[in-house]
Amino acid sequence: MIEALVLVTVLAGFLGLLLRRNLFLKVLALDVMSTGVIGFFVLLAARSGVRTPILEASTGAASSPAADFADPVPQAVILTAIVIGFSVQALLLVVITHLARREPSLQIDALEEAAEG
Repeated sequence: MIEALVLVTVLAGFLGLLLRRNLFLKVLALDVMSTGVIGFFVLLAARSGVRTPILEASTGAASSPAADFADPVPQAVILTAIVIGFSVQALLLVVITHLARREPSLQIDALEEAAEG
């Protein structure tokens, strides 16, 4: 059930990118779609019964050699995707703020007409 909700989130963001003509709403839809994709990857990587790969302080060895340890690399990749997505969103909002000084409505049609004329 939760997989379907995450897929709906991704599709809602994608439809927002296609159908909206306002630049701010397009950035918002891009953020919704990015959140859905990250949620989907987290959902795929989630497993129960795994332990964190942390060494014990006293012996310097893993707490249980037979334990199934979680792989930290996918977590690092998802964290990197979150940071990059936040940076791209911040940059897009700065560009939209500068465009809003020229065309306050932020409609794509009005911006295209202003660029031509």
